Amino acid sequence: MTASRRMVLKALGLFAGLPGLRVLGAIAKTDNAMLVWRHGLSLFGDLKYGPDFKHFDYVKPDAPKGGRVRLYALGSFDSLNPFTFKGEAAGAVGTIFDRLIKPALDEPASEYGLIAEAVAYPEDRSFVAYRLRKEARFHDGQPITPEDVIWSMENLKKAHPFYAFYYGNIERVEQTGEREVRFVFSMKGNRELPQITGQMPVLPKHWWTAAGKDGKPRDLSRPTLEVPLGSGAYRIKSFKPGERIVLERVKDYWGRDLPVNVGYDNFDEIEVIYFRDDTVALEAFKADEYDWRNENNSKNWATAYDFPAVKRGDVILEKFHLKNSQGMQAFVFNLRRKKFQDRRVREAFNLAFDFEWANRNLFYGQYTRTNSFFSNSELAAKGLPGHEELKILEKVKDKVPPEVFSKEYRNPVNAEPQQKRANLRRAYRLLQEAGWKPGADGVLRNAAGEPFTVEFLLVSPAFERIVLPYVRTLKRLGIRASVRTIDSAQYERRVKNFDFDIIVASWGQSLSPGNEQRNYWGSAAADRPGSRNYAGIKDPAVDYLIERIIFAKSRKELIAATRALDRVLLWNFYVLPMWHITYERTARWNRFGKPAKIPDYSVGFPDIWWWDEEKAKRITSPRGQ
Repeated sequence: MTASRRMVLKALGLFAGLPGLRVLGAIAKTDNAMLVWRHGLSLFGDLKYGPDFKHFDYVKPDAPKGGRVRLYALGSFDSLNPFTFKGEAAGAVGTIFDRLIKPALDEPASEYGLIAEAVAYPEDRSFVAYRLRKEARFHDGQPITPEDVIWSMENLKKAHPFYAFYYGNIERVEQTGEREVRFVFSMKGNRELPQITGQMPVLPKHWWTAAGKDGKPRDLSRPTLEVPLGSGAYRIKSFKPGERIVLERVKDYWGRDLPVNVGYDNFDEIEVIYFRDDTVALEAFKADEYDWRNENNSKNWATAYDFPAVKRGDVILEKFHLKNSQGMQAFVFNLRRKKFQDRRVREAFNLAFDFEWANRNLFYGQYTRTNSFFSNSELAAKGLPGHEELKILEKVKDKVPPEVFSKEYRNPVNAEPQQKRANLRRAYRLLQEAGWKPGADGVLRNAAGEPFTVEFLLVSPAFERIVLPYVRTLKRLGIRASVRTIDSAQYERRVKNFDFDIIVASWGQSLSPGNEQRNYWGSAAADRPGSRNYAGIKDPAVDYLIERIIFAKSRKELIAATRALDRVLLWNFYVLPMWHITYERTARWNRFGKPAKIPDYSVGFPDIWWWDEEKAKRITSPRGQ
C-alpha cells in the first residue's frame, strides 16, 4: 500500500458497535444485519475525533492561502495516467483525485469521511456500504455518484495488476440507494477490507467513457498526456513531460470546508520539478530552484549543507521524530534465479556484508542496523517467541527454519577484524555446503561448472559507494559481482518484470499491517508483474501467517501474528537487511509557516503548511525561476 507515497494508511474498526464509539446517522436494518453508520473508521478501536469535530487538532484552521511551493522528484514521466501498468506516470497526478475517506495524521490507522459522509458494515464484514455526500463534485461540476464509484472499482481492477490483486476479494459493487454504494466481499472476517476499499480513488465515469481531445475513446489501461479530470483540492495547470508538472488550487473546490480539509491545501500552486540524478538535484536545491528536500543520504546530511544560505538562516535544517514503523530497506535476492534458492547462500551474503564499516566510513555513524521488517514498533519480533506467537508458529513448525523457535534473530556483527574473518569463513563454508566449490581460478562454481555471478541493479549512483566495497568482499569469497546503474525508466521496467539478480528495495509498514502483506510476500504475488514481492517468495508458512494477520480478531492477536511473520521472513534470509533512522532529515528554504505541533505520523508538508510572506521577504538569495 502506498504511498507513495510513503506509509500504508489504515482505518477500520475492529468490532462493530465498539463501546464508546460515536456514530453518525441511524442504525438501519439491511439484509438482516444491523448497520451502524459511522463518520470514520479505526483499526485500533475508538476514534479520536467525534462526529461533530470541526478540524484536526494539528492544523492551523485559519492558515493563509496563497503562495507557491516547489518540490522535486527523481526520474522522469511520460504519462498523466497513474492507473495503468504501462508507461511512467507523474506521481503528482494521483493527488487530484479524492477518495471516499481521508486519514488523520495524529492517530494511527484512522480515517474519516471525505467523499463519503458515512460508512457502515456488518459484524461479519461481508460487505461495506458508503453513503456519498450530495455536494461532492468533479472539477467540471458533475456530481460524484455511486455509478462513478462502481465504475472506478471495476475498471481500476482491469487496468492495473495491482488493483486486480489488492481488491481481488471484492466480489461485486452495487448501488443500494440514491447516494449509497455497497462493496460485497468474497470472504468474511477480513478486518481491513472495508477500510482499504475506501482508499480507492474515485474517477469520473462520464469523462473516461467519452472520447478524448484526439477524438479517440479514452482508455484507463493506457498512458496518456491528456490532463485527466479530477475532484480534489488541486488540478493540473501545466506540465512538460519528463521535466515538471504544476498543480493549481481549485478555488471553488467542493470539499474545502469539510472538517477533514480545514487547514489543508494552503498553497495556490505546487510545482514538481524532475531531476535524473540526485547529485544534480542537491545542487539545484542550493541554487534555490526548489523549496523542500527530504535528505536520505547520510553523507549529504553530514557534509553538504554548509553553504551560505544555511549559515544565514535562509535554509532551515530540521529533524522530525515521528512514531511510524521504519519498515525494511534491504538488498533483495531474486529467488526466481536458481542461485538464490538455497537459504545458506542468502545467509552467506549477509555474513559478508560489513555494516559497521559502512556506518563508520560512509554514514557518519547515523544509522542503526535493521533487525526487523517492522523496525521501531511493537510489531517487531524480539527475544524468543512468546506464548501467543508459539500458538501460531506451531501450525507451521515443519515448514520454517528451526532457529525461529530457538534463537533471536540478529544480523552478523563485523565491528572487529576477528569478527569479520570469522563471518567470512562461515560464509565460505555455507556456500560450499550449498554446492558452490572453488575452481582453479578461485571462482565458485556449481555442479554444472557454472560460475557464481551476481549483478547489483541500481537506479541511484548514491548507492554505488555502498555496493562497490561489498562487491570486493564477495569477490574474496569467489563470487563474480558487478554493479549496473541505469535510468529510472529502464529500472522500473526491469523491476516490474523481475529482471534482476539483486536490487535495493524498501517496504514501509503501518502500525496495523494487513492485506498489503499479500502483495509484499505472498505466493500469489510472486509471479505477478508489478507486484512488490520482489524476492519471489513462495512459502506456504508465510502465506499462512499473512492470513493470520489479515483475519486477526484482536490487537493482541495481530501483534503476535505479525511478530511470527517477522521471524519467519528474517530466518529465511529472503533479504539482506540494511539500516534505518528514527527521524526524518529535512531541509527547506525558510518561506513557510507550520503548525504549532507536527502530527505524530507525518511531517505533513506541504499539505498542512503554508506560505509565509514575511519570511519570504527576508530571504536574501534570489528565488529560482
